[in-house]
Amino acid sequence: MSSGPQNPNQAIDVMVPITISHVILMIALAAAALAILWYGTLLHRRRKAAAKQVEENFAIAEEHGATAEPGSVSLDGTPAVSSDVPSTADGAREPAAEVPVVARAPVSAPAPAPAPAPAPAPAPLAAAPIASDLTQIKGLGPKLAATLAEQGITRVEQIAALTPDAAAALDAKLGVFKGRMTRDRWIEQATLLSAGDRAGYEAAFGKLGG
Repeated sequence: MSSGPQNPNQAIDVMVPITISHVILMIALAAAALAILWYGTLLHRRRKAAAKQVEENFAIAEEHGATAEPGSVSLDGTPAVSSDVPSTADGAREPAAEVPVVARAPVSAPAPAPAPAPAPAPAPLAAAPIASDLTQIKGLGPKLAATLAEQGITRVEQIAALTPDAAAALDAKLGVFKGRMTRDRWIEQATLLSAGDRAGYEAAFGKLGG
C-alpha cells in the first residue's frame, strides 16, 4: 500500500513551502553574485585609472628631463640635465653654483674653574695679661691703688698705656706717693704683666706675687 498523499492537492501543499524557500535562496545568491561582479568591475576601473595616471605622470617627467639619471645622455646624445638648472642665452645649461663650505671654529674646552683662595691664617691670639689688679705691681699697695682709682686708673693695662706726659701728670696728683711711679718702674711692670710675659717679669722684678 502506498504511503504518499492520496490527494493531489495535498502534494501541492507540501511542495509549496519548499519551492518558496528555493526561490528566496536563489534570489539571495543572485544578489550576492551581482554585488561581487559590481565590486570587481569597480576595482578594475580604479586600477586602470591609476595605471593611466602613472603613465601620464611619467610622460610629463620625460618631457622635462626629470627621469634622466645624473651623468646619463638623452636621446640626442647630449648630457641629460635636470630642468631646474638655469640655461644661458645660447641654451647651454649653467653649472650649479658651488655651495661655500664654512669652516667651523674649533670648540675649545671650558676653562677650568679657578681654585679657591686659601683661607687666611688666623691671627695669633694676643697673650692674656698675667694680672689686671693694680696691687700686682710691686710697690703699689691698696692705699695707692685707691688713690689711683680716684684718677680713673683701676687696671694694669691703663698704667702700661700711659705716655710720658700722661705719666708725669698722674704722678703729680699722687700727693705723698709722688715719685713712686718712677722709682718702682710701674710702667715697665705693667707692660710685662699686660703682655702676659711672666718669664720676663720675674727675670726683671722677681717672682710674681712674692
